[in-house]
Amino acid sequence: VQLVESGGGLVQAGGSLRLSCGASGTSIIIREMGWYRQAPGKQRELVAGITSSGITNYADSVKGRFTITTDNAKNTVYLHLQMNNLSSEDTAVYYCNIKGWRVSQSYWGQGTQVTVSS
Repeated sequence: VQLVESGGGLVQAGGSLRLSCGASGTSIIIREMGWYRQAPGKQRELVAGITSSGITNYADSVKGRFTITTDNAKNTVYLHLQMNNLSSEDTAVYYCNIKGWRVSQSYWGQGTQVTVSS
């Protein structure tokens, strides 16, 4: 399974970014997908997740500002994160993750940097 992220960058506070993650080689049955982030000196945290049945969940800090969606094209599953009204506290490396039904089936992207200037 290969996960390739894109869409990070530098944005001013109040601005928007859209992250995307393409998952190819997905021979597993996907149970859930999610976006995580890790700021300097902090633990990696779940930002938003979506199950195979479309149920979403968000960290309290991003509710109402971030939206997670998925779509499919050919043999690739895409995971997106629309981020609006960004603040400096959203600055972090963002990682996409997909999980299968087995505990060992957890795959990570390489991470994409999001920097919000105040």
